[in-house]
Amino acid sequence: MSRSRRPARLVALIASTAALALAATACASSSPATTPAAAGGATGVDLSSVTLRIGATGWNSFEAALKVAGLDNTPYKVKWSVFSGGNLQLQALQSGALDVADSSEIPPIFVAVGGTVNFKVVGVQKANTLLQELVVGKGSAITGVAQLKGRKVGYVQNTTAQYFLDKLLEQAGLSWQDINAAPLTPSDGVAALNSGSIAALASYGNSIITAHADGATTIGSGQNILSGNFPWEASNSLIANASQRAALIDLFVRLNKAYAYIRDGHQQAYAQATATATHETVSAALSQFEAGEKQQPTQIVPTSAAAIASEQSVADSFSSIGALPKAVTVSRFWSDALDADLTKAIAASAVPSS
Repeated sequence: MSRSRRPARLVALIASTAALALAATACASSSPATTPAAAGGATGVDLSSVTLRIGATGWNSFEAALKVAGLDNTPYKVKWSVFSGGNLQLQALQSGALDVADSSEIPPIFVAVGGTVNFKVVGVQKANTLLQELVVGKGSAITGVAQLKGRKVGYVQNTTAQYFLDKLLEQAGLSWQDINAAPLTPSDGVAALNSGSIAALASYGNSIITAHADGATTIGSGQNILSGNFPWEASNSLIANASQRAALIDLFVRLNKAYAYIRDGHQQAYAQATATATHETVSAALSQFEAGEKQQPTQIVPTSAAAIASEQSVADSFSSIGALPKAVTVSRFWSDALDADLTKAIAASAVPSS
């Protein structure tokens, strides 16, 4: 894994100062945190000149969490862009339109198989694997995965949906070749399901919420198939920039504090923000959040050998079904450049690990 060529002592001091400032100025978990001091002030790094262009999938749950917790007042600028999938985020990251993306384990694999990768995985968000489902439309007579043999099934290509669909087929005694697999965007998939042009849809997030609102029924789930590892990718240029690295570490710590704050009795406010964005009821959003956090509390952690091995296993599975033209060694697009400073910052933030 690659390391930044910037002096490690400087980076560590920047990140530690940022985390200590945040911890010192934040309110207790029962009330929103106040504005932290400028993260780079004591080291001569002025984060007010830093801008992070960051992607989000489905809706901007990260910004919503920060706002609910009162932690969106960053000493650097954040420009959020929302995409329908992590695969589209990585396309934007590859082209230089984003500095940071977050995705499932799958999209980076498909970028890497194409050749040059302009980013590295620098952190992992541990999160729930709910709302990753295989659904059939309202009134469908299909009640199990085995009944999909010979049927047209929609899925979101190069994402968790493709992965768990393949595993569900395998569990039902079928193979990828036993269905007519149709790659679709999440929104197009819902429309196709409602029109009856596909027999089932494998998707995630908002599209599953919408499908259920339209009467869809779940016949399979990725809940116990997916790892719950969601990599955060940063551009190579960001990794080489000490100020941007410090800002990203600060943001990771803020997100951990924000989700901890929400779990500590502020679920209703976050559910309201979720319902506004996803057009579901507040009660449904609240139930989903509580179930998700019970399964796996949301938190960002440093990279690890275990996380790399998990993604390698996914890559090997895609190779086995012929979805990749050649084998991919995932470790080549992972970096431990932020690990030491992120570990210190998390420790200094006083947010308990789950």
